[in-house]
Amino acid sequence: MSPEPMRLLEVQSLREQVERTLSSRIVAGEFAPGAVLTVPTLAAEFGVSATPVREAMLNLARRGFLSPIRNRGFRVTEISLDELRELGEVRALLEAPPMRRLAGNLPDATVARLEELAAEIVAAGREGRFEDYLEADTAFHLTLLELTGNRHLVRLVSELRQQTRLVGLVNLAESDALVASSLEHTELVRLLVAGDGVAAEDLMRRHVGHVAGLWSGQDEG
Repeated sequence: MSPEPMRLLEVQSLREQVERTLSSRIVAGEFAPGAVLTVPTLAAEFGVSATPVREAMLNLARRGFLSPIRNRGFRVTEISLDELRELGEVRALLEAPPMRRLAGNLPDATVARLEELAAEIVAAGREGRFEDYLEADTAFHLTLLELTGNRHLVRLVSELRQQTRLVGLVNLAESDALVASSLEHTELVRLLVAGDGVAAEDLMRRHVGHVAGLWSGQDEG
């Protein structure tokens, strides 16, 4: 392979890494809505050239995470609480009912994978590793939904997750609340293995409800 295509792959890989990290930090609230981000500052922070950072930010702008500011950089976009409620409601409609169908039908290999992801979600939440937390959380939910065999369901939920902001995660990491909600993944696996589809559906509905509640800094009391 010639040096030029290899260089292109290296830049693309860096862009993907930067984009993944930035999107996780925006979703988790490390970069607050309205915050202005600049290419030089982030390039220095990541220790990379400006090119992959600029490309990552342009891609995030196309995805709705950022909005460009002429000659200044990019502003972190904001999602209203009403929008978050609507996203949570749609996710609950898509993700909760399949739990009845999956209850008692999880392959052993999938159970082991889900338990591994559930443990990583708890550990990452406890340690404030938000990028790892969100990646493990996404993998957990999509792994479950893949068992339905419905590719459109998996795609829709994946897209809905990308539109979400969980700006309360940063503050929750300083309390036991994030770990408590993280442990719901472990409980969900237990219910599914036990074949209790009704309880699993109810737990999934309450769990997804944290999108516009606990995980967004709102009181669910």
